[in-house]
Amino acid sequence: MYTFGRRWRRLAPYGFLLPALLIYLLFAFGPSMFTIVYSFTDISGVSGVGWHWIGLDNYKELFHSARTPVYVASMKRTVVFSLSVTLLQTAIGLLLAIVINSKLRGHLFYRSLVFMPVVLGVTVFGLVWTLMFNPMDGPMQKLWGLFDSSSTFLGSYTMAFPIVIFVQMWGAMGYTTVIFLAGLQTIPGELYEAGYIDGARSWSSFAHITWPMLAPTVTVNVLLAIIGSLQTFDIVFVLTGGHFNTSILGYEVYRSAFGGNAGNLRQGFASSVAVLQFGIVLIAAVIAQFYLRRREVQI
Repeated sequence: MYTFGRRWRRLAPYGFLLPALLIYLLFAFGPSMFTIVYSFTDISGVSGVGWHWIGLDNYKELFHSARTPVYVASMKRTVVFSLSVTLLQTAIGLLLAIVINSKLRGHLFYRSLVFMPVVLGVTVFGLVWTLMFNPMDGPMQKLWGLFDSSSTFLGSYTMAFPIVIFVQMWGAMGYTTVIFLAGLQTIPGELYEAGYIDGARSWSSFAHITWPMLAPTVTVNVLLAIIGSLQTFDIVFVLTGGHFNTSILGYEVYRSAFGGNAGNLRQGFASSVAVLQFGIVLIAAVIAQFYLRRREVQI
């Protein structure tokens, strides 16, 4: 009985983890492996249509075809998109967290307000911003009119992409702010008191106490922002449908696989684009983690 009890205590944690592991294998790891396999086939996803093993042909087409400039442009745009979203999301999220953590009046309401886009979801807030930037009678058009100017906003080659970056950043801001807020609340108040006695005021206190103590939190937020922005597809789909130089790799996967925006139901080829996207995400995440972890050690 004693042996059984010890064995149960040793195996029980694995039993509790088993349901989550099965869900991960079924809905994440399994489809990922199938995507890699499909990238070497000409599968279309159309019922009744056969498919064949074609080796590296999809990858050759990706880098050596008439559409190669389109995918290269999408890759460059994806990098710019990810860097912009990560920098803005991290900086503004930290600022909001500091303001909310200062216990200003109504801080609980503001915390809920900042997190609201996460609860609403991409489709809902994407449509809201589409209405906001409506070139006919949207609020932003009326505001633009105060300066005797006008714009098509999401229909403009110069403004559409910055707007997509802004909306993506705004939609994910809740996660970043809440994580920073949790990090701020773990910093002992005694450190600020000691710093105040030594003459540290607002900026000195932030530079020498808050920022160093937030190093692990910054690492988490930057990694989440990089991975999330590099995988983005939905906000581009909702706001512009990939038009006006806003298509990024995530949208190219959708376009090739499901026919969006003149796509052609080539799920095998789309899988090769997805594998390329995964490679970019993995490399970016590893590099970012390496430098951020080294920064933590130095601090």
